[in-house]
Amino acid sequence: MYSKAETLELRRKHIGPSCKVFFAKDPIKIVHARGQYMFDENGEKYLDCINNVAHVGHSHPQVTKAAVKQMELLNTNSRFLHDNLVEYAKRLTATLPEELSVCYFVNSGSEANDLALRLARQYSGHQDVITLDHAYHGHVTSLIDISPYKFNQLGKEGKKEFVHVAPSPDIYRGKYREDHQDPGSAYADDVKKIIEEAQKNGRKIAAFIAESMQSCGGQVIPPAGYFQKVAETIHKAGGVFIADEVQVGFGRVGKHFWGFQLQGEDFVPDIVTMGKPIGNGHPMSCVVTTRQIAEAFGASGLEYFNTFGGNPVSCAIGLAVLDVIEKEDLRRNATDVGNYLTGLLKEQKEKHPLVGDVRGVGLFVGVDLVKDRQKRTPATAEAQHIIYKLKERKILLSADGPYRNILKFKPPMCFSKEDAKFVVDQIDELLADLEEATGIRTTNRLPTTTQYKRKVPTEGSSQLDGLSENISHINGSACRQENGFCAESHAVPCKRIRT
Repeated sequence: MYSKAETLELRRKHIGPSCKVFFAKDPIKIVHARGQYMFDENGEKYLDCINNVAHVGHSHPQVTKAAVKQMELLNTNSRFLHDNLVEYAKRLTATLPEELSVCYFVNSGSEANDLALRLARQYSGHQDVITLDHAYHGHVTSLIDISPYKFNQLGKEGKKEFVHVAPSPDIYRGKYREDHQDPGSAYADDVKKIIEEAQKNGRKIAAFIAESMQSCGGQVIPPAGYFQKVAETIHKAGGVFIADEVQVGFGRVGKHFWGFQLQGEDFVPDIVTMGKPIGNGHPMSCVVTTRQIAEAFGASGLEYFNTFGGNPVSCAIGLAVLDVIEKEDLRRNATDVGNYLTGLLKEQKEKHPLVGDVRGVGLFVGVDLVKDRQKRTPATAEAQHIIYKLKERKILLSADGPYRNILKFKPPMCFSKEDAKFVVDQIDELLADLEEATGIRTTNRLPTTTQYKRKVPTEGSSQLDGLSENISHINGSACRQENGFCAESHAVPCKRIRT
């Protein structure tokens, strides 16, 4: 095995310079993982709080066994009949509303969203797309075009004429907040106005696309009724609703299998895209839609073929993931551990003025750090400091959102209450150190009965050296696995890793 230094040197020599690593000043070399733990070349164990790709746990033996068993028999393309393909399609669609019954298997979330746009445009006969501010839907050209998270970095030329950006339905930082009597309707009305304005200019809307819960946008949970009202408006305009479940699907929200189901039984998207957790690390993804949209796509006369999409090995792995979710009752675990984690974090909000908001469902949780609760000033440097200090304590967490101040929890679904308690205890200590050293506690005058008996670090102490580090070297997020630096000029003018 190469030494860490040798690995770094070979990476610099042979891997594209835009492909960045986490913690660039001291990257971690991971050699194996199991469950919710990752291990470096020295055998040091890290608690993984960010990996929603290893959905049922790293190196799950049942998933690995299914892959090896099928690979020993056959792997080929979907032009040959094979039971794995149809069995998996049957099992997968059984988790969705009845209308969503037709599958297209592909290899990544980006591929799935790109195909979803093709389906929408062919069905509607229109071109334009409405997307949410701060959204990220993938790394291919068609998706960079509809991802403000990316194209805002390109300046005024980044936004294409056929793209329309709606406000993120964020009730903590958005234009309609938690004190609004009906934020869902208010945000939906903004979408309606966008459509009306586009139509005045001769534009026609093919689709509205949104993550069922925004991840890169800052762990945003859309308010009740928002998707229903948007879908109604989009349908009247002749377009379709695309629910991007690449980050949050497969039971992560706990009480439902899909994030969009949080909106209620009366909401059914026209197209659902999925990826990341679908294969527990194996590259596979899927687009599921209605029979009507699928037939319109087929009517174009173009055959759709994907060399690796839906191959027997991928489908065997997908079936094993579904089996593990059910067998190990991971949705219940997401609910139980997620509620416990959220409760612990809300206790931190009562203790620490740096914590402005705690939000989430199941094992998809965000902590919005602020310098001032009244103004909700993002505590960007503080969030990055905490991420680096947690890494020193062998905990992997990330921060993201428009200001990179949201601590993001989206761990493997086997994450335990003990893991949650351990992480929050560490965050508690780090927040206390920061507040004492920066004077935030005094400024915000938040009463607390908790006494901190540890030594308070001073300006020059190692406890606070992260605050003076160049933020461009800090691990800023763990969204879609793209590994590229991002600099959003409209928010925080510094680089960050995107995954």
